[in-house]
Amino acid sequence: MRVLFDTNVLIDFLLDRAPFAHAAANLLSRVDRGQIQGLACADSFTTIDYLLRKALGKEEARRHVSSLLSLLDVAPVNRATLAAAAESGLSDFEDAVVAESARQANVDCIVTRNERDFAGSRVTVHSPRALLALLGE
Repeated sequence: MRVLFDTNVLIDFLLDRAPFAHAAANLLSRVDRGQIQGLACADSFTTIDYLLRKALGKEEARRHVSSLLSLLDVAPVNRATLAAAAESGLSDFEDAVVAESARQANVDCIVTRNERDFAGSRVTVHSPRALLALLGE
């Protein structure tokens, strides 16, 4: 199964945000063990670096970004992605970019805590807990 991780799920894991970190860690552990293929949208990495620099400092932020890059594939964002996102009908452009990047990367689903933000996405969306239940946790 190919799963695109929304930025919020990755931040939950990296900043150990309760009560969400456990489910995020479980899913990322499955990626690490090769049970699922994990991806993140290219622009998620810049957002993660920005947020982690504020919370943990530059060196720690870069270490975490490098770690994610070794674990996750990158779903690209290009002109076609942005144009399709702008026409998608999703109300938030950032979420529309994630959804379109996921569609173009041919993933099975997006995992996010904000399922409602992806209403109308052409890619199936699950919360971390719902995806874990689907995977048999």
